[in-house]
Amino acid sequence: MHIYRSALLRFDAQGAPLYDEDGLLAIAPDAEGRQRVQAAGAWQALHGQFAGQPVTQLPGRIIAPGFVDMHIHFPQTDIIGSPAEGLLPWLEQYTFPEESRFHADTHGAQVAEFFIDELLRNGVTTALAFATSHPQSVDALMREAQRRSLRLICGKVLQDRHSPDGVRDATEQSLLDSESLIARWHGVDRLGYAITPRFAPTSTPEQLRGAGELAARHPDVWIQSHVAENLDEVRWVRELFPRSRSYLAVYDDFGLMRERAVYAHCIHLDEADRALMRERQTAAAVSPTSNLFLGSGFFDFAQADTAGFRYGLASDVGGGTSFSPFQTMMAAYYVGREGQNKEGVSLPPSTLWWRHTAGAAEALGLAGVIGNLQPGCEGDFVVLNPQATPLLARRTAQARNLEELLFAMIVLGDDRLIENTVISQAK
Repeated sequence: MHIYRSALLRFDAQGAPLYDEDGLLAIAPDAEGRQRVQAAGAWQALHGQFAGQPVTQLPGRIIAPGFVDMHIHFPQTDIIGSPAEGLLPWLEQYTFPEESRFHADTHGAQVAEFFIDELLRNGVTTALAFATSHPQSVDALMREAQRRSLRLICGKVLQDRHSPDGVRDATEQSLLDSESLIARWHGVDRLGYAITPRFAPTSTPEQLRGAGELAARHPDVWIQSHVAENLDEVRWVRELFPRSRSYLAVYDDFGLMRERAVYAHCIHLDEADRALMRERQTAAAVSPTSNLFLGSGFFDFAQADTAGFRYGLASDVGGGTSFSPFQTMMAAYYVGREGQNKEGVSLPPSTLWWRHTAGAAEALGLAGVIGNLQPGCEGDFVVLNPQATPLLARRTAQARNLEELLFAMIVLGDDRLIENTVISQAK
C-alpha cells in the first residue's frame, strides 16, 4: 500500500474536475499484482482508514492523472522540427527516408528507449503509437514498453502503394505480419495492438480489405489511421476511391470503423462524416500542434461536440512539434478560438486537461482503466510542481480558482512542471 498526501486532481464520470487542496491517494496491488487506486479524496475524510500506514508527503505539489497521447509516431522522433511546405512534401522529404532506417533492429531499439524516456519525462503514461512498415519496429517498441511497464498500443504500418522502396510493403505479407504481431503482443502485460493502415492513399483496396477482415477476426484490437488532415490529401483520396462517399467513408467501406478505432486529425469532415463517427463509436485524435505546423486546418470542436462523437488530444510527433501535453493543450486552445468556420470557442482549461487524460481514455475504450485517479484505475500519475519556474510560481500563487490554476500550468508549463511520473507496475 502506498499513501500519498498532496493536492489531488481527478475527474468524475461526466468529465467534471474534482480537486482537493489537501488530498489523499491510496494505491495498492490488486489480485493480479497490478497497482490500482484504492481511495482518492480529501485527506480529512479518508486518512482515518489508513492509520498506521506510512505516508509520502508532497507539500506544494499536485498529483494528477498521467497523460494519454492518442496519436504519436515513434519512428518520427528524430525528424521533429523539420521544415516543409505541407503534409505530402513533409512525408516525401523527411518521413519516408527516416522510417526506412527501421529495418535495422539496433536503430529501432535505440530510438524506442529514447522515445519512452521522452514520454515519461513529459508525463505521458499511455500512448497509441505508429511504428513503421517493418515488423521489427513494433517488436523494438513493445519490448521497451514492456520493460518499463508502460501501457502502450502500437501497430505495424500498412502501406503497399504510393510509397518508396524501403517503406513500401507487400499486401499479403503485410497482413500475415500483422496477424503474427497481434499474437505476439496484444494483451501481453499492458500492451495492445493496433491495425495500422498509414492512410487510405498508401494502401490498395486489397490491403484495406484484408485489414478489415483482420479487424473482424480480432474485435478487441485497436485500429488507427489518418483521415481528412489536408485538402490536397482529401482530393487525392477522392480520385483513388471514387465510389466512396467521402474520405472517412473509405475506411467504413472496408470495415475499419468501430469502437477502438481511432482516426487522427478529422479536420475536413462534413455533417454526415461526423454522424458516422458517432454511429460507429469511432474516435478522433486531435493533433493541434501538427495541424498548425503543417498548415492543415482547424479541428472543429463545436461541431464535434454537437455531433457527439468521441475525441481526445494527441501530440502527433514528429509532425507535431512537442512531446509536452501542455504544448498540445495550449495549441488546442488556440485552434478552438480560431474555429474551422471562424466561430471559435473558448475551451475551459479543465476540459482541455480531461481531453488529454480521462477523456482520451474514454475515446480509446479504456475509461475507468487509465487517465483518471478514481478507485479501480491503474495507478499511473504525475507529480506536478507549480513552482517549477519563477514565472509559473508567481502566476499559480495568484490563481483564484481551479480553472485559473490549470490554465496557468497549460500556458506556462513544460517538462519542468513534471516533477515525477509514476507508472503502475506489477508487484
